[in-house]
Amino acid sequence: MNITETLAQELNLRPEYVENVISLLDEGNTIPFIARYRKEMHGSMDDQVIRQLSDRVTYLRGLEKRKEDVMHAISEQGKLTDALKKSIENADTLTAVEDLYLPFRPKRKTRASAARAKGLEPLATRLIVGTKQSVEALAQEFVSAEQEVNTWQDALSGAMDILAEDCSVNAALRGHLRALIRNTGELVSSGKEVEKTVYEKYGAFSSPIRRIQSHQVLALNRGEREKLLKVEVVCDDEPALQLICRSVFRKPHPYEKQLTEMAQDAWKRL
Repeated sequence: MNITETLAQELNLRPEYVENVISLLDEGNTIPFIARYRKEMHGSMDDQVIRQLSDRVTYLRGLEKRKEDVMHAISEQGKLTDALKKSIENADTLTAVEDLYLPFRPKRKTRASAARAKGLEPLATRLIVGTKQSVEALAQEFVSAEQEVNTWQDALSGAMDILAEDCSVNAALRGHLRALIRNTGELVSSGKEVEKTVYEKYGAFSSPIRRIQSHQVLALNRGEREKLLKVEVVCDDEPALQLICRSVFRKPHPYEKQLTEMAQDAWKRL
């Protein structure tokens, strides 16, 4: 990523001015000093623009460093394909990078990892594909006293755990769900002890995420950090579940009921 060119396009500034300001910041000059006394180097940018530029420089440099770290970590596992490397290099946010890294991040023991250890991953795969067998008959094939899978219900439950975890670390699916939440979700806050404080109007507040203002987000974040507000994202489950199901199987499907249950579990994990 060429940070100078990226910021010039984002902020609609001349690249040479952006480069000059970055150099001044790197030399340790303060934003007020640059805005007031180095106008000839940046075309009279005000301190607000310079501060925005400074914040973005820090973010983009951190983004590039994180990309390098993630690619190195995946490469050490022997799993860095050309396609994955390109996706990481093209990611434009830290969130996108972390989503791509999620399947390769060292995992703590989970229900899904326990199910894999019991040999239930083939069952998860066959659930997606679907067969003419009933789900009970299919799962019965994986019952094993040695693996501590005592009933077909145990086998099915473990396979569903695997599918739910696979969905929860799917970068493309996470991106689609975030877009859904941004477009249809609401940010809701509540607080019992906020009367006569700066957070008073956020004691019972809600706003569509797509319409919320930046100053409101900052206030909600501060109130939550100070433990005066409880903030949550509220989104209709049904469209999210449909999106998850479509990513796993196409209707009609012989195990639609079971996979819908899996989608509910996956949605909770995201």
